[in-house]
Amino acid sequence: MLLLKRFSLLLLLVLGYFAAAVVAAAPAIIPAPPEVAARGHLLADFHSGRILAEKNADERMEPASLTKIMASYVVMAEIKADRIKESDLVRISEKAWRMEGSRSFVPVGTSIPVEVLLKGMIVQSGNDATVALAEYVAGSEEVFASMMNQQAQALGMTATHFVNSTGLPHPDHYTTARDLFTLTRALIRDFPEHYRWYAIKEYTYNNITQHNRNTLLWQDKYVDGVKTGHTESAGYCLVASGERDGMRLISVVLGTGGENERARESQKLLTYGFRFYETRRLYTANEPLSQVRIWKGAQENLPLGLKDTLYLTLPRGQYEQLNAAMKIQNPLIAPARLGQQYGTLNISLNGETLLTRPLVALQGIAEGDFFQRVVDEIKLWLE
Repeated sequence: MLLLKRFSLLLLLVLGYFAAAVVAAAPAIIPAPPEVAARGHLLADFHSGRILAEKNADERMEPASLTKIMASYVVMAEIKADRIKESDLVRISEKAWRMEGSRSFVPVGTSIPVEVLLKGMIVQSGNDATVALAEYVAGSEEVFASMMNQQAQALGMTATHFVNSTGLPHPDHYTTARDLFTLTRALIRDFPEHYRWYAIKEYTYNNITQHNRNTLLWQDKYVDGVKTGHTESAGYCLVASGERDGMRLISVVLGTGGENERARESQKLLTYGFRFYETRRLYTANEPLSQVRIWKGAQENLPLGLKDTLYLTLPRGQYEQLNAAMKIQNPLIAPARLGQQYGTLNISLNGETLLTRPLVALQGIAEGDFFQRVVDEIKLWLE
């Protein structure tokens, strides 16, 4: 009887172990993205670029003051190129002073530093500050809009056209949710120091304090930007971004019914992304992933790696199940050129390929001398 009880206990332990293993191996439950009360929206990871949710993301829509994301990008690019400085004084024209809509209340005829105007544009969404900067950078707002369009093309924004710097309505002034993600991703990547200004909650100029209209800055500690927009025809819009545990998401919500709605719908998307997904850095750019034999060269081993740092966004809990496999050209014969592809890296999950990247030479290797080439030729023949 005692023996039977011990056997039963052992059986229960074994069955419990396998049951726990099955539960641990079960795939994560990823629900469908939330419904979003907006004309168009998109949620994507900053590092990997993976789209987690979208609707009407390629439909042309009015950007309203989201236009100022591009306006600030162009000004920041001019600063980075040392063509203008943050301390430069900008004289406020009558056109800038008379701008309708949201304003920073800059007095006509005064001279104001670029930095002050930039913060007025970013935090207060000042149309007057924006036009003043446009005129300073390009001589006129029309030429500045041309610069914005050129920059949009350079960034790969394929369905965007700007007519002005502020986002005031115009039939030929439009963009898409996907293009706004592309732009915002570039802004955060290219100008991290200036991007911090998008988290400023209030800004005072001329003894007038105005609050940032992005209410998520108060509601969500992980949110640090980006920009609101509103006109009667565009509705209420918001591009938001937040970083949590090393994962940065960007949400684009266009054409909601009010200020609270645009914040609420954006929060839905960000919460969904952070709750059900994670982003991992798999490999760093120019990090040797393999040392492979190269024949007839000045040295025997060639390091292979990736040109760019590789990030992957995947459902939470599936990282340990990833599989990486390399396929390398064989045989490799010198010379090898720096940056030339000699193989591929394949990342898969449960047998399904998630992505493939080229493996490139991380250094160049010249041909060896005559003796080395002859010896390697013999070795190859014997293999």
